[in-house]
Amino acid sequence: MTISEVSEKYGLPVDTLRYYEKAGLIPPVNRKKSGVRDYTEKDCGWVEFIKCMRGAGLSIETLTQYVALYRKGNRTLQKRKNLLIAERDRLKQHIEEMQKTLERLNHKIAIYDDRIVACEKKLLK
Repeated sequence: MTISEVSEKYGLPVDTLRYYEKAGLIPPVNRKKSGVRDYTEKDCGWVEFIKCMRGAGLSIETLTQYVALYRKGNRTLQKRKNLLIAERDRLKQHIEEMQKTLERLNHKIAIYDDRIVACEKKLLK
């Protein structure tokens, strides 16, 4: 796939895909003789993975570290696993905090709902 096709498929700007490669967030993409990037399914898997992880709040530094470890092979399996566990734990904590915020917002909205109903009752009298 060309970079434009990958851009369209994953909803990422072409510049972002170039940045991902330059920053080491995805392994280097093979190029055709003309110099045009030629994304394979494996490359697309990396793009999808990085997009998902960035969407979940993982830092560029963490993801760069993960990809660098991946490129070193199986001897880094435990380090990669530990990195993912730490990120999972951070994400779980963030989700818990967001859940508390959601509950608080729902409570505040319910108060407004009660006030609106009370005002409407007064209007109907």
